[in-house]
Amino acid sequence: MSQVKVAVVVGSLRKDSLNLKLAHALVALAPKEWTFDFVQIDDLPLYNQDLDGNFPAPATRLKQQVEASQALLFVTPEYNRSIPGVLKNAIDWASRPWGKNSWGGKPAGVVGISVGAIGTALAQQHLRNVLSYLDVESLGQPEMFLQAKEGFFDAEGKVSNPDTVKFLQAYVDRYVSFVSKHVGMGHSH
Repeated sequence: MSQVKVAVVVGSLRKDSLNLKLAHALVALAPKEWTFDFVQIDDLPLYNQDLDGNFPAPATRLKQQVEASQALLFVTPEYNRSIPGVLKNAIDWASRPWGKNSWGGKPAGVVGISVGAIGTALAQQHLRNVLSYLDVESLGQPEMFLQAKEGFFDAEGKVSNPDTVKFLQAYVDRYVSFVSKHVGMGHSH
C-alpha cells in the first residue's frame, strides 16, 4: 500500500478533547506507512473576505497543510446540533479566496464523539453538506456516532472496550480502502 498523507481536522480546541482522543485512536489503527498531519486551527482569525487578497499567516499555513495532503479526516464534536464555529471557520478559510478551494477533490472521513446519546449525528450531517459543496467526497458507510460514557477512554486516552476497538478498526479499514481507491484514480503520489 502506498504512502498517503492525511490532514486531520479536529473541531475542538479543548486540551482534553474527546474528539482529539478519538482522532489519535483512529490514527493508531491506520497503516504504518500513512502519515497524519494534525491541522492547527486555534490561531485562525475569524474569516473576513476583506483579507482574501492578503491572507493572514495562520490561514496560509492551513491552506498549505490541506494542499499537501491527499485525504482528509474530520473529527467533530457537536455544539448546539451543528459543527463548532472554529471548525466552520477553518473550512471557510481554506476554501478561499474564490477559485482557490484547498479542500476540493480530496476524499474525507467524517466522524465524531459526544457525551450525548446521538453522538455527533447532526454535526456530521451538517459537515457533510458543507463538504459536498466544496467538492469533497465523504465516506458514507460505516457511520460513526459514538457516545462517550464513563470509561470510554482509559487514563492514557486509549479506547478501553475491545468491541469498540474492533468497530474503530472496521471504520479505519473502510476509510483506507475508500481513500486508496480515490487517490489511485489518476493522482500521482
